[in-house]
Amino acid sequence: MFAARFERFGPPEVLSVGDLPEPHAGPGEVRIRVRAAGVSPVDLAIRAGRSRSPVTLPHIPGVDAAGVVDEGPGIGDEVFGAVDVARLGGASAEFAVLAFWAPKPPSMPWEQAGGAASGVETATRALDLLDVGAGSTLLIDGASGGVGSLAVGLALARGARVLGTGAPENREFLAGLGAIPVAYGPGLRERVPETVDAALDVAGKGSLPDLVALTGSPSTVVTLADFSGPEHGVRVSVGALGGQPDGRHGLAHAAKLFEEGRFAVPVQRVFPLAEAAAAHAVTGPRRGKIVLRVS
Repeated sequence: MFAARFERFGPPEVLSVGDLPEPHAGPGEVRIRVRAAGVSPVDLAIRAGRSRSPVTLPHIPGVDAAGVVDEGPGIGDEVFGAVDVARLGGASAEFAVLAFWAPKPPSMPWEQAGGAASGVETATRALDLLDVGAGSTLLIDGASGGVGSLAVGLALARGARVLGTGAPENREFLAGLGAIPVAYGPGLRERVPETVDAALDVAGKGSLPDLVALTGSPSTVVTLADFSGPEHGVRVSVGALGGQPDGRHGLAHAAKLFEEGRFAVPVQRVFPLAEAAAAHAVTGPRRGKIVLRVS
């Protein structure tokens, strides 16, 4: 099969497209013919050699994908999902094996579906921990990136009021998502214009003391990116690829919200698979997901 892969760690230029053996679905898995695959921060870290998780070279990046099932239950179904945590890759290829998945709404573009799975599940888990619901006010620190922008949409669908921090150039993007934009960086406590019930840290840039002060308690703050959280009494939520599979319910709910017109996956840029290196090299403000079009 054709796949984007790298044979050594390094900059985006180590990526190329070539032939590798096809994977096959095991028990509790499906194999899909991939239509689109997401490019996530974990992919960049692994490629650059910054991940503590061991990977075998050559390695195919990509944890999120959408496509048509061709092995396992539901052959012919259009689905979106993510790979198993032990693989930490494999999605940026002609075929990929998914460990968890949900039916793709027929009207959902492949690019949105391909970049959704791990971010949707990660955001859903955090919102559940914070008990975000109708009438609550949520502050998301780092709201414009892949996971942050999904958390905005999912929180709004729950009936919450959302404030989102971002760089000045992302102000219009955040407002377009439905969030109240707040300037990103030090001094956050003085810039938030209203009472906050809960806070989600996606940025991991040292904002936890401010977030605890704004919400009034460490119990109302969850971080996805700052592993000093326990020092502040703040819970650290693992990503979607960790934890127990039976705790994953975000994908099916997000699909339902999409069909109701209440949720979408923000996509910043789409690249063909042949330009995987360019997709990994995107710099500047992040506004949603970077996605590879595979077939």
